[in-house]
Amino acid sequence: MIPIRDVNPSRLTPIINYLLIGACVLIFLYEVSLGSRALKNFISLYGLVPAHLWGFNGLSHFNCAKSVYPFFTCMFLHGGWLHLIGNMWVLFIFGDNIESALGHARYLLFYVASGLAAGAIEVVTNVHSLVPIIGASGAIAGVMGAYFILYPKAKILTLFPIFFFFYLLEIPAYVFLGFWFVIQFFNGTFSILNSGQHFAGIAWWAHVGGFIGGIIFLSQFGRSRQL
Repeated sequence: MIPIRDVNPSRLTPIINYLLIGACVLIFLYEVSLGSRALKNFISLYGLVPAHLWGFNGLSHFNCAKSVYPFFTCMFLHGGWLHLIGNMWVLFIFGDNIESALGHARYLLFYVASGLAAGAIEVVTNVHSLVPIIGASGAIAGVMGAYFILYPKAKILTLFPIFFFFYLLEIPAYVFLGFWFVIQFFNGTFSILNSGQHFAGIAWWAHVGGFIGGIIFLSQFGRSRQL
């Protein structure tokens, strides 16, 4: 299922959402400007590598600061154009309504908190992994979790590819997002049974952690007054 748009107008100009999308695009363009070797070092330094945090790296120079900032920086990195476009498109669809519900400042804090929760869950479920975790999808999963709670009956115009045919249907958000979450959980469980290897190169548990984190953080941040 591919979301096209939601039928749920935002009451607030999503300034923070636009800035987050812009930041991810600019950083990705910087990634593209790097040579392959420099890019690999850049991703290794600013991506979130679980084995580094658990000490399974053999790096004597790895300190506390280097354990913390990747949790923040990894959510602004992407591994390719499809990775970037897919994430930014989903954020564009769902983020405006959550920013409208929370207000600008709270939405930014909520987004970062969801990304941190996603990174934490992925680090716990893949302690020996030396593969850098990058991408905004964990934080965006938090946005999707909040949308699931706040707008369960909002319609999502969705593209269904079935064999060689494509169908456009409007389905309730709780169906679209609920199905998405089940897929993430199923694949995450499969990855654990497969010795913690990322199935299809995707950090499934980051998605699960971000989605659940978004639901939890929504109750903590609450709704702000719209100005």
